[in-house]
Amino acid sequence: MSDPPLFGRTAVVAGASRGIGLAVAEELQAAGAHVVRLARSLADAERERRTDIRCDLADGVAVASMAQRVVGSRGAPDILVSSSGAFLVKQLAETTPEEFRAQLTGNLVGPFLVLRAFLPAMVEQGRGLIVIIGSVADHRAFPGNAAYGAAKAGLRGLHRVLLSELAGSGLKATLISPGPVNTTIWDAVDPDSKPGFTRRAMMLRPEDVAEAVLFVATRPDAVHIPELHIEPRT
Repeated sequence: MSDPPLFGRTAVVAGASRGIGLAVAEELQAAGAHVVRLARSLADAERERRTDIRCDLADGVAVASMAQRVVGSRGAPDILVSSSGAFLVKQLAETTPEEFRAQLTGNLVGPFLVLRAFLPAMVEQGRGLIVIIGSVADHRAFPGNAAYGAAKAGLRGLHRVLLSELAGSGLKATLISPGPVNTTIWDAVDPDSKPGFTRRAMMLRPEDVAEAVLFVATRPDAVHIPELHIEPRT
């Protein structure tokens, strides 16, 4: 009987307490990886092929300390997934400066801090995969997405720069940009009651995005997927 495809590898998933991040963590663990889950709402814990670490991903000092702890105990991750984020649907003129900053912090600054913390060890290792979970809003404009869309577009820009800086390093990086995914972030929006929104029953599942991450993570070393768009069938 052969080993599972990610047997012996370490995967770090930032924003893994719920939604897409949780689904990704469970998918990678089921594929044989030891998964380190990171989130502010988690409690530190150790289980078989899983480590949970409580970490505020918007706090640069906390993120740097956490990364040092992970690399010290498990080495540089083979797979690093940035799935943390925040969501807001509000017209530009109605968006407060505080809300705009919060979207930038959750969707752009947080991923930057995680990448910055782990990248040196991964580059030194000379191999590995970085997966950034973006959004359809990182390449398409939607009304009410002023703050969220700006942050996700910035994340796409960050990914493109990362690709250029990783050339020749042995590392690969993929931006996965899903369409609407049926998670609790939609509870406050109630898209089923609003025109122009995808009904929740027609949205992607978190597991669909997790399967896309696993697909990218299990390609041969010679295959690189810089971007992957997945959307619900219309």
